[in-house]
Amino acid sequence: MYHLLRKFLFLFSPEGVHYFSMNAFKVLCNIPLVNTLIKKSFQPTKKDLASQQFGLLFKNPVGLGAGFDKNARYLNELEHLGFGFVEIGTVTPLPQAGNDKPRLFRLPEDKALINRMGFNNEGVKIVAERLAKWQTTNSQLIIGGNIGKNKVTPNEDAWKDYEICFKELHPYVDYFVVNVSSPNTPGLRELQEKDSLRKILLHLQMINNAKAKAKPILLKIAPDLTLQQVDDVIDLAMEIKLDGLVVSNTTISREELSDTSKALSEKIGAGGLSGLPVRKKNTDLVKYIADKTNGEVPIIASGGIFTGADAQEKIDAGAVLVQVWTGFIYEGPSIVKKICNVVKQSSSY
Repeated sequence: MYHLLRKFLFLFSPEGVHYFSMNAFKVLCNIPLVNTLIKKSFQPTKKDLASQQFGLLFKNPVGLGAGFDKNARYLNELEHLGFGFVEIGTVTPLPQAGNDKPRLFRLPEDKALINRMGFNNEGVKIVAERLAKWQTTNSQLIIGGNIGKNKVTPNEDAWKDYEICFKELHPYVDYFVVNVSSPNTPGLRELQEKDSLRKILLHLQMINNAKAKAKPILLKIAPDLTLQQVDDVIDLAMEIKLDGLVVSNTTISREELSDTSKALSEKIGAGGLSGLPVRKKNTDLVKYIADKTNGEVPIIASGGIFTGADAQEKIDAGAVLVQVWTGFIYEGPSIVKKICNVVKQSSSY
């Protein structure tokens, strides 16, 4: 059924379809009987997948990666689809429009996307207000806050942007992800260097430790780091006792694409690649980090997850949770249920 609908939706621009689909779904979720039917259709039926991670109880290991619900507009609808957690953002201190459109592209032959969105969001104050209202629903959905810097903020002042977002969202999210790895904000990936990272993360930890209830802080890394850079991240994570890593963001590499998609990507131009072509690269990176840390730094795996087997591959490599994004676009609203019905919560760590 969804595959037929997808063919129709793929006739239109990806970004336009994204908002049209989610707004239409929001309407459906507000119709009482339809609401119940949606929950019954898409909620996972397997009951033994709950786990404690970062001091939080996740009802299942399948989350939605940042970038899908940038402004926390669709939490109710995403909860209906069975997600164990949803990561909102990337959120910046000031609202920003992001890069010029078009900025989201499909590579259907390879089940991939290229995006150069550029942290388009409504700004941290509006997102915080929306999350405050969401809290009144008493939902048990775990919410992650993915935070970044505004494009106009120079890197030497980036720590201030992360501080603003951290303080504003702290009462309303369950964990934080520091995003320094998007390829779509000029110079952002330079913040992945060890000294820059240490300054940002230690500052956030200091603020966090002064709160009545500290929130887990994770770091999202790029899949394009050299092994030396990965080792630096590992050393820093162990040194400062970082709560975890999100592995990984989109890639600027086009190596794994088919010839047809490579030709199309050349016409598209710059942007981060996600989807099936990054699956192996991502799994290898998850395993490398898990092995080097002996599982002491929990990993949320994100990259090329479409099926239960894909998710199990990440867990077997050492991940404790997984996130989907591009897989959600290609596989449709039943992806969480399908993964949860197959995956087993087992890891060598």
